[in-house]
Amino acid sequence: MFSCWDKIKKGCAGSMNKFYIGADIGGTTIKFGMFSHTGELLEKWEIKTRVENEGENILPDVAASIEEKRAWNDGNIMGIGVGIPGPVSEDGTVLKCPNIPWPVFNVKDKLFDLTGVGNIRVANDANVAALGEMWKGGGRGYDSIVMVTLGTGVGGGVILGGRILTGARGASGEIGHMKVELHETEQCGCGGRGCLEQYSSATGIVRMAKKEMKEDSALAALEEITAKDIFDQAKAGDSYALYIVDKFAKYLGIALANVSHVVDPEAFVIGGGVSRAGDIIINHVEKYYNDNVLYALRDKEFHLAELGNDAGIYGAVRMVL
Repeated sequence: MFSCWDKIKKGCAGSMNKFYIGADIGGTTIKFGMFSHTGELLEKWEIKTRVENEGENILPDVAASIEEKRAWNDGNIMGIGVGIPGPVSEDGTVLKCPNIPWPVFNVKDKLFDLTGVGNIRVANDANVAALGEMWKGGGRGYDSIVMVTLGTGVGGGVILGGRILTGARGASGEIGHMKVELHETEQCGCGGRGCLEQYSSATGIVRMAKKEMKEDSALAALEEITAKDIFDQAKAGDSYALYIVDKFAKYLGIALANVSHVVDPEAFVIGGGVSRAGDIIINHVEKYYNDNVLYALRDKEFHLAELGNDAGIYGAVRMVL
């Protein structure tokens, strides 16, 4: 947590007490950022996500938390951007969320009723994070990027010409459920088989390592294996860990090549917890990307994400600035 309220009271960056809010709604917490009109992050905070009773308290809690901050400084909220963990249509209608038991309804309209703020934009959280990284993070300097988030699952966001590619049903960027292995027998969490998420997520790379474990690997001596362990051992030269990392990168490189054939971005940004492994990911993925893409699409820029957990609030507020 940090604040520059003292600067605000003196006219922080010429903001004249006019603020913009970025909110990133997750299944456990809701993250907020208050920004000046120039895009300076003034304060960030978070509250618990109350998911009981079909999540009926979530948006009232969002509105109350924003009002508390506004009243504290007697300021004006000029816009609210919101990231939602599920498909969101262009008009702000949420179309079911895996981690929030919401019905289908219009989040934008409901938040307007609760806050009275007219400038409200709502989008999928992965797309919003991609917009944040393009604006202030690893995608700076480009206006067309694809961001892939490697965590427990695999998420994706597509930004073309500086705008989020939403898709007809708000589900654009679901890279994690692109089929990359036709012979997979185990089922993905989505019900399909052979999804990218089964190989290139944190859980996916651990699944592969356990499934084919070699006894002479340092990984075999570990009671519990994490994605970090696999990358750490690969960096240390463990041949089996290197094999698993190479396999992880092969599937991800093929998937991003397929994405590039459709949207032709300027750059790819790789984020999420797994991305903390660093350049070993970029180096391996870039090779398989170039091996599997059309000549005209080779040698794209690959970057690691830079904003971490703040990407969502940056992207959310960017939609309304």
